[in-house]
Amino acid sequence: MAHRNIGSFAIDGRYIQDHFPGIGRYTYNLADALARVAPDAQLIVLHNPALKNTRYDVAALARHPNVKLCRVNVATFSLSEQYRLPAQVRNQKFEIFHSPYYIKPYFLPVPSVVTIFDLTPLLFPDDVPSARARLFFRWAVWLAAKTASRVIVPSAATRDDLIAHLRVPMDKIAMIPLAADARFAPQSSAVIARGREKYALPERYVLYVGINKPHKNLATLMEAWARVESDAVLVIAGAWDERYAGEQGSRGAGGNGRRSAVRFVHNVDDGDLPMLYAGATVFVMPSLYEGFGLTPLEAMACGVPVVCSNASSLPEVVGDAALLVNPRDGTALAQAIARVLDDAALRDELRAKSLARAAQFSWERTARETLQVYRAARPPVISP
Repeated sequence: MAHRNIGSFAIDGRYIQDHFPGIGRYTYNLADALARVAPDAQLIVLHNPALKNTRYDVAALARHPNVKLCRVNVATFSLSEQYRLPAQVRNQKFEIFHSPYYIKPYFLPVPSVVTIFDLTPLLFPDDVPSARARLFFRWAVWLAAKTASRVIVPSAATRDDLIAHLRVPMDKIAMIPLAADARFAPQSSAVIARGREKYALPERYVLYVGINKPHKNLATLMEAWARVESDAVLVIAGAWDERYAGEQGSRGAGGNGRRSAVRFVHNVDDGDLPMLYAGATVFVMPSLYEGFGLTPLEAMACGVPVVCSNASSLPEVVGDAALLVNPRDGTALAQAIARVLDDAALRDELRAKSLARAAQFSWERTARETLQVYRAARPPVISP
């Protein structure tokens, strides 16, 4: 038996939209890299221009001669995607359908691949607003894994969670790490200065980038920061959910008054992230759980020293290029942050390690390994 070369495969680009910043970034970069590493295959990118997308130029993907943009007037989270997308697949004669999200058309006329990033709502139920939503998540992820020919995960941590909690067979799962965009790189002093001016930031700041959901562990970060004696400011940047603001505000208000040295920047332009990372003295990721942990990788790609939680997938991402701490130990977190702030030689060492570690990840690698999954998802050809 032998495998045919992939002739055409489709990726659900409807998730390249503002509602899915991380998944949109994954989908766009994967499609772009797949077009480069598989020039003899045709990549069909399904997209819906009606969905708000201010981050990525989907039309630019068509600069690749082997990319075809296929417009589908189907919304995400809609019942119609369960019957209209399979019809589209049938009409276009795709050979593989790849969904970058677990809410997908579950019954398709061709083999499908699904990417599942994490099981956060299952393992951290406080992140989910209702029991009904948690039950739906479990059912939808299980069905996505059940009906797909192959499941892609970004880390061994997510792979192990799928096996332990949803009993997905190990031989059905492919572990493929993500990468930072090429724009995440060390920035010039002039660019960093413009970032400081735009967001009114001081010369020295400790940076966190991400939402404030409970599993992100900002309460412990705030408690730790209250113990750090420094002229630096803690900058918390990213989306903000008011449902979780109260607990973090009250728990972070104690200590020695360091709360006055905390800046919240909730509306950072996506294009400003590289200069925001690059200007930081330290980047900190205190999360209790991450399916991959893209933000510390982006920070490392910008040459920033990183203090990182030792939980779930994060050690897989940062390796020995960061200071790893127990995220539930506020004292240890405070000591690690203070150590990097106070030690210029350590910062230089961590910067060099960050750049070397980040260079080990690339979208080309991600695309090549994903292409192997597509080939494995195809039924074999039986030679006469």
